[in-house]
Amino acid sequence: MNSRIIAIDGPAGSGKSTTAKLVAQKLGFMYLDTGAMYRAITWKALRLGVDVDNEDKLKQLTENSVITFENKGGVNRIFLDGEDVTEKIREPQVNRNVSYVSMHKKVRRILVEMQRKMGQEKDLVAEGRDTTTVVFPQAFKVYLDADIGERAKRRFRELKEKQIDTTVDEQINDISRRDKLDSERETSPLLRLKDAVVVDTTHLTIEQQVDRVIELFKKREVERDTI
Repeated sequence: MNSRIIAIDGPAGSGKSTTAKLVAQKLGFMYLDTGAMYRAITWKALRLGVDVDNEDKLKQLTENSVITFENKGGVNRIFLDGEDVTEKIREPQVNRNVSYVSMHKKVRRILVEMQRKMGQEKDLVAEGRDTTTVVFPQAFKVYLDADIGERAKRRFRELKEKQIDTTVDEQINDISRRDKLDSERETSPLLRLKDAVVVDTTHLTIEQQVDRVIELFKKREVERDTI
């Protein structure tokens, strides 16, 4: 692997997205939100009325989809078939269904191939449920974790800022369900690898999380250069 890749994994609400964005920005790396790709496919399936349990139809839908990322004004935006869906893929209906879509092997195979191609082209920070285990197994791996109550509060604040009506209790239930689905699914389950550096973010600010990941990455780079 010629490019440098930091792969950040962890459960919902652990701070993966915000941390990965800022780490990429500070290091000058590309930011790859793999979870957003699954969300985009989920949003498209719901819009077109495709059953999220129908793997073959979802495979066909994914094969006929073009997903790209663009940084506009310092904001990472995702485009699906040329349409900006950055906000649309964060809607509650997508939250409730993305775990079902991401369980399908045929869908994952297509999206993982897209992600690996991006990783061959440039240095990047990738975040998502299986970036450390499947997509970039040779990357510098970081597993972010946090208490479920704190994760629910973060998700609640995020949705309220987008004027989406919800409660902390609803988010605890939603995150618990997603954690269970993602940990128990047959294909690319959520795992904490032995060679992944674990960072507990429960009591850390975003700035502290970012600084910690960069510190650990640079330490690894120095160690690798001295071998």
